[in-house]
Amino acid sequence: MNSFQKVTAIRGMNDILPSDSQQWERLESLVREWLRSYGYRNVRTPVLEQTRLFTRGIGEVTDIVEKEMYSFTDSLNGESLTMRPEFTAGMVRATIEHNLIYDRPQRVFAIGPVFRHERPQRGRYRQFHQIDVEALGFAGPDIDVELILMLARLWKILGLSDIRLEINSLGSAEERQAHREALIGYLEGYREQLDEDGKRRLYTNPLRVLDTKNPALQEMADNAPRLLDYLGEASLAHFEGVRARLEDAGVAYRVNPRLVRGLDYYNLTVFEWVTDRLGAQGTVCGGGRYDGLIGLLGGKPAPAVGFAIGMERLLDLWSQAQPAEAAPECDVYVLHQGESAARAAMTLAEQLRDAGLDVVLHCGSGSFKSQMKRADASGAEYAVILGEDELADASASVKALRAEGGAQRRVPMDGLAAFLVNELVQGGSD
Repeated sequence: MNSFQKVTAIRGMNDILPSDSQQWERLESLVREWLRSYGYRNVRTPVLEQTRLFTRGIGEVTDIVEKEMYSFTDSLNGESLTMRPEFTAGMVRATIEHNLIYDRPQRVFAIGPVFRHERPQRGRYRQFHQIDVEALGFAGPDIDVELILMLARLWKILGLSDIRLEINSLGSAEERQAHREALIGYLEGYREQLDEDGKRRLYTNPLRVLDTKNPALQEMADNAPRLLDYLGEASLAHFEGVRARLEDAGVAYRVNPRLVRGLDYYNLTVFEWVTDRLGAQGTVCGGGRYDGLIGLLGGKPAPAVGFAIGMERLLDLWSQAQPAEAAPECDVYVLHQGESAARAAMTLAEQLRDAGLDVVLHCGSGSFKSQMKRADASGAEYAVILGEDELADASASVKALRAEGGAQRRVPMDGLAAFLVNELVQGGSD
């Protein structure tokens, strides 16, 4: 008796099966076209990085570093490694290591999986996927707004309307320090009301205390000292520049003084696009400016700004706005009857692919009826049938699978590829 226990996927790390991966591929294709239209080029960074990259870059007292990272010690050399929980730190590491902005600023992007040990729920998984976009070496509010306008265009491309923009400014390190001291003094008056997370963060990351989801603490958070009131002239001018350009572009937004983001590296502009259509996980996209991170990680100080989109959440929204239709597996499904026809069918399938057609060849045995069922299930426009009769006069039978009545005709083998290409082009233009 086989006693091996069935192996299943790790909780929160999901398989993406063919019926779903078609929608992923469609989205990725649209996203890549959208990014190219703004001059962004692809960077691919490793899934594994040294743990100290994230503890230094993201911040030791953030939820990601304290609770959520998948870290382990390399058994070969004792080095602490981490599966990336976000892209920006790794993108900055690559920028420094390869002198990417030595002679000019760069617009770059990455798409791929990231890993966080969280409680799985709708829109929040332990392995999930991000579209990460970074503008490296650019200062000033114009690039901040370009990123926001890019996102507004993406929502339009995808037909998404129920997404709102929230913005804030985190100012400079000195301004945040002055606000931090005032905020700690204010929160100390509510110490007994704070939950355990709030008490833990009170002296390490008090801004995050304001990000509480506890309804009993909302009034306290609403009346806390506002970082916006501590901004100096330069920070205010940058923020006003962002707001003015958004208004020039006709992009609606709300200033949210409690918007802080969950990572320590942000300064000046921060933003989120949020929705009510995803339950508790309402943030579709978040980002902002991180001018100090390149210097913090050992590079020559340079400004930078970026954002990340959760692909699973975006797909969820997109499927609500535009339910996916199953894409066909191929243009043409090739059937055959008899040994000689089976061998000829393999050669024919390759010839049709040479002509640019997507072709599935029926492999193995099967009755004509069962093969036709497979052909119909594939979503192909045409079935090409080879049997002894067809081989005898160097032809193939072509059956239209999607047309009413399903007409079938004989086509000479040497003209088959051109015939099918012509039929598919005409059908696509109807």
